[in-house]
Amino acid sequence: MIDYQPLIERWRDGELAAWADALPQQISSGLSHQRYGDLQRWLDALAALPDLNVSTRHLDASRVGASSAAALDAATTAQLADTLQQLHPWRKGPFELFGVHIDTEWRSDWKWDRIAPHLDDLSGRRVLDVGCGSGYHCWRMAGAGAAEVIGIDPTPLFVVQFWALQKYLQQDHVWLLPMGIQDVPAQLRAFDTVFSMGVLYHRRSPMDHLQELRDCLRPGGQLVLETLVIEGKLGDTLVPEGRYARMGNVWFLPSTDTLLSWAHKLGFVEAALVDVSTTSVEEQRATDWMRFHSLANFLDPADSGKTIEGYPAPRRAVITARAPG
Repeated sequence: MIDYQPLIERWRDGELAAWADALPQQISSGLSHQRYGDLQRWLDALAALPDLNVSTRHLDASRVGASSAAALDAATTAQLADTLQQLHPWRKGPFELFGVHIDTEWRSDWKWDRIAPHLDDLSGRRVLDVGCGSGYHCWRMAGAGAAEVIGIDPTPLFVVQFWALQKYLQQDHVWLLPMGIQDVPAQLRAFDTVFSMGVLYHRRSPMDHLQELRDCLRPGGQLVLETLVIEGKLGDTLVPEGRYARMGNVWFLPSTDTLLSWAHKLGFVEAALVDVSTTSVEEQRATDWMRFHSLANFLDPADSGKTIEGYPAPRRAVITARAPG
């Protein structure tokens, strides 16, 4: 089940001791039955997952997951798939557990393939993944050699999905905490690498978010940031009126030059644009594991270069930068 005590104990004697003291209350709040009425149903599904013998774990493959030496029988496979389906919708992945392919809404492996060539060597590093969903990229970071990976996400369903995966992946250096970046202690400066992917445009103040990310990094640590952008010149920024691609919480879409200028303004050094890509309906789509509307429903049916509201279709940029010092 869900047990954060080993992490709390490990942190109590080091530079994260103050955060360790705050974690019990933060976890209690982030996984509150009073706040989240569906939480018990998700926890019941987690408890119902079958106990299976794992022979191999796959953290450096497109489909993160686990397998056994012998194929599962049909009844056990059906039980596993049906129980995992009780944690629908699955947004970020893909995963594969004992032959059950969790075909998530996002092909997050494509994003990993785009950013991986631009990462500092993760071997031995402490890494923070902000807004990590169920932790797909956390597992990939561990597969790349990170010594400790901390994901944070305030959505309880994603946290339970992580623990469903952790039941079989069993990586004691990978954790997902039920919180947002505003809950991370200020001026922490404890992480060698910080990822923020698909978060910046959801923040009312992009500058505050960049400062929070900077303050999580050790001096010289690497920031990896992915966000929605627009084509344009320095200073251009789209502030959608109402929804953007049917999302109601999209605040700022800068040009890439504007995004880099924000990073410089906050004191980051060596800021560089390393990737720009248009999100396709092959990368984000509805599946049997995410049966709600997806990108194809958010684009103008007469012009896929525009959202349903008439804005430029989703275009994502990745920048890397270093914390000062």
